[in-house]
Amino acid sequence: MEKIRRGRLGHLFGTVFMWGFGSFIVIPAVTDVTMSALCPGTDECSLAIYLSGFQQAIIGLGTIIMTPLIGNLSDEYGRKALLTLPMVSSIIPLAIMAYSTETSFFYAYFVIRTLTAMVGESVVVCLALAYVADNVPVAQRASAFGVVSGLISAAVVCATLAARFISSMALIFQMGAGVSMAAVVYMRIFLQESLGEADDDDDASTQPMLKEANDDMEGEEDAEQPVKQPQIFKRMPSIRDLLSLMRSSLTFSQAVVVAFFNSLAEGASQASLLYFLKARFHFDKTRFADLILIIGIAGTLSQLLVMPVLVPLLGEERLLSIGLAVGFTHMFLYSVSWVVWVPYAAAVFTIFVVFASPCIRSIASKQVGPLEQGKAQGCISGISSFANIVSPLIFSPLTALFLSERAPFHYPGFSILCIGIIMMMGFIQSLMIERTSPPRNSSTSKELPSSACSAEV
Repeated sequence: MEKIRRGRLGHLFGTVFMWGFGSFIVIPAVTDVTMSALCPGTDECSLAIYLSGFQQAIIGLGTIIMTPLIGNLSDEYGRKALLTLPMVSSIIPLAIMAYSTETSFFYAYFVIRTLTAMVGESVVVCLALAYVADNVPVAQRASAFGVVSGLISAAVVCATLAARFISSMALIFQMGAGVSMAAVVYMRIFLQESLGEADDDDDASTQPMLKEANDDMEGEEDAEQPVKQPQIFKRMPSIRDLLSLMRSSLTFSQAVVVAFFNSLAEGASQASLLYFLKARFHFDKTRFADLILIIGIAGTLSQLLVMPVLVPLLGEERLLSIGLAVGFTHMFLYSVSWVVWVPYAAAVFTIFVVFASPCIRSIASKQVGPLEQGKAQGCISGISSFANIVSPLIFSPLTALFLSERAPFHYPGFSILCIGIIMMMGFIQSLMIERTSPPRNSSTSKELPSSACSAEV
């Protein structure tokens, strides 16, 4: 059984790496392509900042619904079946820019990517983590989640290296589309289906919170089955379901709050940092690639080598606090960058910053049974998506203001400093999470509604 599971994870890791390579190879080029289409010949463009923030908010709004819904359905129909949709949809916008990078095609790319990303980026990560949780014991999940994040970081490194030495923008998108297609083919051929089967030696406490009726139930219980069946397609987000889940586990509710602050900071960084560096130090594709390369290498080494050693010693809760505390320093250095080498030096702190996300996922995973991993990961992903809606609405105008001549005081990196303050708020909340093992009883499991992890807002 252990050998079979290792084989499954090996194919999952291959799929995640290829998908990440195809998705991230275009990142160094996107800022330049956007600026060229909207504000050609300039290094500061408020329209590009606002439009990118608007796109990020719309994507977050869509993933609030789609991520938990697909996560729930993957518990019923399997991870592989639901992985197909987001991986295929992510190819379409890449193919558009692979055909041409002219302004008209950029607008088509912008619209299509906004739509496809709603069922793309966060959904793939959510289902990959649920697949890992299906096949890894509870005690080893933090390290396993770290490996998934490390593989994504490794994909970032390889993709950035490729983009660094490709001069043609169109060729970058062509390579991204080609590798993304290969990832879909590989996944469909080699990845085995996973439905979250529980181990025989699992503690009773890890049994599902939303337990389905057994096939061998008596006749009167069988009569209730048709009532439950249609609910599969009605698992839409609701505030009541989220509050019910949070009340069932203090640890889970604390992880949700930390996930919100961490994702708010990450989303704000995506909306602001690259445009800040473009305006402050005239970064281009090559410099962006160098910076992303440093971040990717640091993240890969951390999650593949450092985290597996530190998790058994310190636990996910302490590593989470370390990652968020260093994250504040990380953003502070960006905000006060006085020469061009400072952002590169600050990027090294990624070694510690990347602790946060896999630790949050692992803490949340331990609070649910093996048949609800998709729901739990979908719930955290949905909270992250909500944060991605809020962050550009706040930080896009703030960044544009302090990069313009209308700034109330001279501090171009003020919005970046605010991102660090948000990470410090997450750090304070993370200190309240006590180091715990999985729940030793299943009393809370029986109190949750069947759509508990569909909630996001």
